Amino acid sequence: MNVTPAHAAADPSADAAVRADDRGHVFHSWSAQALIDPLPVAGGKGATFWDYAGNSYLDFSSQLVNLNLGHQHSDLVEAIRRQASRLTTIQPSLANDVRGELARRISQVAPDGFEKVFFTNGGADANENAVRMARACTGRRKVLAMYRSYHGSTSTAISLTGDPRRWANEPSDGSVAHFFGPYPYRSPFHSTTPEEETARALEHLEQTIVLEGASTIAAVIIETVVGTNGVLVPPPGYLPGVRELCDRYGIVYIADEVMVGFGRIGEWFAIDAFNAVPDLITFAKGVNSGYVPLGGVVISDPIAAHFDTVPFPGGLTYSGHPLACAAGVATFEVFERDGILDRVRDLGSRVVEPRLQEIARRHPSVGDVRGRGLFWAIELVRDQETREPLVPFNASGPDAAPVAAVAAECRKSGLWPFTHFNRVHVAPPLVISEDDLIRGLDVIDHALRVADEHAS
Repeated sequence: MNVTPAHAAADPSADAAVRADDRGHVFHSWSAQALIDPLPVAGGKGATFWDYAGNSYLDFSSQLVNLNLGHQHSDLVEAIRRQASRLTTIQPSLANDVRGELARRISQVAPDGFEKVFFTNGGADANENAVRMARACTGRRKVLAMYRSYHGSTSTAISLTGDPRRWANEPSDGSVAHFFGPYPYRSPFHSTTPEEETARALEHLEQTIVLEGASTIAAVIIETVVGTNGVLVPPPGYLPGVRELCDRYGIVYIADEVMVGFGRIGEWFAIDAFNAVPDLITFAKGVNSGYVPLGGVVISDPIAAHFDTVPFPGGLTYSGHPLACAAGVATFEVFERDGILDRVRDLGSRVVEPRLQEIARRHPSVGDVRGRGLFWAIELVRDQETREPLVPFNASGPDAAPVAAVAAECRKSGLWPFTHFNRVHVAPPLVISEDDLIRGLDVIDHALRVADEHAS
């Protein structure tokens, strides 16, 4: 199953050198430094990357769900090369051709009435600056965010984040309150249908707005499809309901599209699939597949107009970096030429969804499968009736062993998985071949036998 490319030949001396430098000098995020052993990566192409030991891996995580056009896409690499040959960088207070072109292209695929783009270095600072805009426009301070969410690791972004990565960073921005979003499989509202989940989740959000004080709330920020914390697709009517509540109480609605924008579910922006228009859209990752760091905020016309004569209180040295924007412009060209959005919708509905449903029927450890396009979650349980998770919430060490064993089995078979808590996510590059996509799903199917050993 592990097909090694010819260029992935073993190089033990290079492997040893990379490991020595990494372990001696690199400080890694979210990790106890002495307890990790990062894999040295030698190269990649398309949906595959390889190490110095001669092993190749089908990348079913798109690295951090950002490598939408895969490793070393020739069009993106060439765009960066061309841009570097004529202008490597320029400060953001000056006008630049590729920066302006990318902003125009983004505004053209955004909802009507979004003409301006503020560029950042990534997703966390996109969310930081979106909140800053909302606070400046409303004169209010507080922001509401979901418990099941991740919005970044900078000060306000980590406060917005609902998952356990927030805990060790508190206190940070004290003007954040959390609420429960819809999660039909594990409904916090004891709903039995998607319609009930929508109605009860919206009632809960409105109660939170009232109890927190509507006049104090600047914004509500929501991942259009919750990413790392579950691939939670909003049930019908939920996001339009959020839009209505924000209108009723004068609150800015921020759609966090850092993970799901630019084709991940088969739309330029995921919000397009749910019949709701926010006030601000944040993006990063897929805008240029992370080839050079880039993120941003797409700004609705009324909010942009607020800053026509009032200075915006923020900025970054590398805002709209030409090398990053050149890769972004090339991304648009590839998407349009190769029909990427149609391809993602087709592969998701024709290949991934039916295969995951079939896997769910055969494996007692699978409680739920859900997703859209090329973004899916397989939720693992010990008991399908009680829905007890295969591993506890925020599990680590021995408690996390069953899912760690599934991941290890995937890697042994040449697939690099994305796992989080009791879930395996399916998020390959959008350019993955149909054969490789099927092969990756086969590997997951085989690896789930390890999970089945813990299920009743």
